[in-house]
Amino acid sequence: MAPVDPPHDPPRHAVAEWTVTILLLLFGTTTLVQAFVIPTGSMEDSLLIGDHLLVDKLAYSPTGPISKYLLPYSEAKRGDIIVFRWPTDIKFTFVKRVIGVPGDRIKIENKQVFRNGKPIEEPYKFHKSGFFDSYRDSFPSEPNTSIDEGARTMLQRHVVNGEIVVPENAYFALGDNRDHSLDSRYWGFVPRENIIGKPLIIYWSYDAPTHRLQSSTPSLEHVTDLFRNFFTKTRWQRTFNLIQGYPSKD
Repeated sequence: MAPVDPPHDPPRHAVAEWTVTILLLLFGTTTLVQAFVIPTGSMEDSLLIGDHLLVDKLAYSPTGPISKYLLPYSEAKRGDIIVFRWPTDIKFTFVKRVIGVPGDRIKIENKQVFRNGKPIEEPYKFHKSGFFDSYRDSFPSEPNTSIDEGARTMLQRHVVNGEIVVPENAYFALGDNRDHSLDSRYWGFVPRENIIGKPLIIYWSYDAPTHRLQSSTPSLEHVTDLFRNFFTKTRWQRTFNLIQGYPSKD
């Protein structure tokens, strides 16, 4: 049976996005916003290695009797970019795009994602490898590589008629750089409680390699590079760009 979509909240328009962003910048603390840096290329070309983001931690928070009228709370929707604690090890934080919400049926055939039996439009995705992988590009199927326990459980318990069925309080997420992304295909669903928030804005973007950005403390190499190349390696055209999801009607 096809899933029944919950009522959709009104979309945030540009003015509302900027209003919330400015309020959070002015009055926010770590309770409201969190800084996050993109260390890998799994979300290229939407988000680049070295993009520094501010994440709205209230976007997906449960609504209260008063707060629901003050802030635009919502559930994560198809096409949203989310920041979340990695289900395999919550010490690590990931950023991916929501492809399936509870009740959705997902499969991939020859790199084309199908949701609830229909091919979906994904203008944000990129395929940067000409190589066809029997698991990655034809999913769900027999794994040809090591996958996490969450992915094994997903394949054992949530495949119906060759499709992944997303359970309650969980999401199926993929990277936009589809051929080079460690995502739900390899570690399973994103639990609702693992979602930290929604990226709002790129407040700074700096061209730096992954190994420097994955460290919890800046290395001398990184500090030296910043001192020497701050102006030339800063991607000024990305600074203060709002981060938008790609809403889907299906």
